[in-house]
Amino acid sequence: MPELHLQRLRPDHAPALFAFEQENRAFFAASVPDRGDDYFTHFAARHAALLAEQNAGICHFHVLVNDEGEILGRFNLVDVADGSAELGYRVAEKATGHGVATATVRRLCTLAAEEYGLTTLRAATTLDNPASQTVLTRAGFVPTGEEVLLGGRPGTGYVRDLSQVRKSGPDN
Repeated sequence: MPELHLQRLRPDHAPALFAFEQENRAFFAASVPDRGDDYFTHFAARHAALLAEQNAGICHFHVLVNDEGEILGRFNLVDVADGSAELGYRVAEKATGHGVATATVRRLCTLAAEEYGLTTLRAATTLDNPASQTVLTRAGFVPTGEEVLLGGRPGTGYVRDLSQVRKSGPDN
């Protein structure tokens, strides 16, 4: 796998992000709820709205980009409040099976703690998505026992305490 870079979502990511979503739509729909046609029809407005949410500090959106500028994943922290956020992610079909999701979720946990001051991350996945369950478990998330519905599909909740992720510096 070539070198990959986790970047905070920017306006200039829009064309590559649109291509990523289109190219992987059927792959994603097999394991997560489909975004629907409206998402693609109004992509530019949606992208602008995401950037506005990020600028307001409500969410932190990231893309995983290769050296050619191709987006191979999305890793988002949404509904940021009271030191907590919800993690969501998608990885391109061609990048699966290489540990990309696990490594990037771990990196995002570090960013969440060190850069954004978060103490807890929540996540959820459908019961029929063992790959995502594995990623979350390998990245230190534990099942909460909470049953959730994701796009009408049964799922389960996960949580990750970030207190052990924080750096300990000379003042700590």
